[in-house]
Amino acid sequence: MSGTQPDSLPEPAGHGPEKAAPSSRIIAVTSGKGGVGKTFAAANLAAALARAGRKVLVLDADLGLANLDVVLNLFPKITLHDVFTGKSTLPNAIIPAPGGFWVLLAGSGMVEYSRMTPEVRDQLQKVITEVEPRFDHVLLDTGAGISDVVLYTVSLAGEVLVVVTPEPTSLTDAYATIKVLATTQGRRRFSLLVNQTRKMGEGRAVRQQLQQVVDRYVNPGLDGPVRLELLGDVPADAGVREAVQRRQLLMETLPGSPAALAVAAAAAKLMS
Repeated sequence: MSGTQPDSLPEPAGHGPEKAAPSSRIIAVTSGKGGVGKTFAAANLAAALARAGRKVLVLDADLGLANLDVVLNLFPKITLHDVFTGKSTLPNAIIPAPGGFWVLLAGSGMVEYSRMTPEVRDQLQKVITEVEPRFDHVLLDTGAGISDVVLYTVSLAGEVLVVVTPEPTSLTDAYATIKVLATTQGRRRFSLLVNQTRKMGEGRAVRQQLQQVVDRYVNPGLDGPVRLELLGDVPADAGVREAVQRRQLLMETLPGSPAALAVAAAAAKLMS
C-alpha cells in the first residue's frame, strides 16, 4: 500500500456555541448500470478532496459485491460485516487509504446483503450517524441499479452523484435511476459525472439529453422540476486503465493525466 495516508482517525467536531459542528456532506455515488467507473470515480474524487484539505471517508456500500478494496489494493482484516455482527467496533473498521482519505470496506460475496433486511437497514443507518461528525465528506459507493439495497443506501445521503457514460445502455439506466429516486425519494437535484467521454462537450451533451428526457417524462407528474447538474466529464484515458490494472489511484500515479485533471476539476466544483 503506497501513497499519502491520513495520520489518525479524525475526532468528532466539537459542539456548543463556540464550536458548532457543521454536518458533513453525505454524497451517494451511484449509477444505473455496472462498469461505468463508479468506484473509480468515488475513490479518485476522495483523493482530490483530501488533497484540498478535506477529511473524507469512502464507505463501500455495495454490500455483498464490494470491490473498493481491490481498486485500492487493500487487504482489510475488519470489514463492515464485522461491525454489523458485533465482532468489531466501527473505529477499528475505518482504515487509511492511499490518497489521504479513509475507507470503510464491505465484505464481498455476502449473500445476506443481497436484500435490505430491517437489521441491515438499522445497522447501516447507525454507521452513517456515527461517522458523520468525523468527516467533511462521506462518499457512499453504492451498488449499481435500483435494488432495495441501493435505494435505501441512497436515501441516507443528502446529495446524489450519478456516474454515467455516453453509451446508450448507460444513459437508459441512468434515466431509470433518476426517475425512481425522483418519484420515490422526492429528489429534485442530481449531479452528473460523465465518464469515458471521447470529444469536447460530450459531457454537456449527455446532461442535456438526459435533462430533456426527464423534462418530458418525469417532471410533468411531479410537484417540482428535477434538475441535472454537470459536475464534470472525464475523458477516456489510457492512464485510467493502467491505474486500475495496477490497483492504484489515478490521482496518485498520474495526477497530470487528462482524466486526473478532470476529476480534480470535478472535486473543486463539488467543494464550491
